[in-house]
Amino acid sequence: MIDFSNLYDKNIDPLFAFGMKFTSDREMIKDCIHDVFVKLFTKRDHLDNVGNIESYLYISLRNRINDEFRRNVRLCDNEINDNSMREMAENEAHHAAYIEKQTTLSASIAKYFDRLSPRQRQIIHLYYMEQRKYDDICQIMGINYQSVRNLMHRSISRLRGYAAEIQPAV
Repeated sequence: MIDFSNLYDKNIDPLFAFGMKFTSDREMIKDCIHDVFVKLFTKRDHLDNVGNIESYLYISLRNRINDEFRRNVRLCDNEINDNSMREMAENEAHHAAYIEKQTTLSASIAKYFDRLSPRQRQIIHLYYMEQRKYDDICQIMGINYQSVRNLMHRSISRLRGYAAEIQPAV
């Protein structure tokens, strides 16, 4: 039978110094050492097979410290994952609201774009969608430069008027 108090007193300081090689967290080392001795006490009936009890203590302490490191990493990962999931859900909700708002706005703009004359739609399309210059638009539409500028101005003014109508709704 092992004399636990003598074994503890004889090995506590060397075990603590050994634990300090793995971490500087003194409280964690003390907890791990106490866990090792508690495990040793609870399994004292099965210790007959252990040849060198001091080696057993050092190996048990090293394993217990490693377990603690793995547990702490997992806790940190879970904490990070929980925060990431929460942020992702918030971003997803925000993104869904943004998409819905953009869809509504696009539908309104399309509706008002359809209210433009065919020539106004054509000039808006050429300038903004195809990114054509006024000189190119002159050739495509067969009108002079000043007419292109005037038509563009009237088209934009009309769209702004429509936008003023939908602004309170958005």
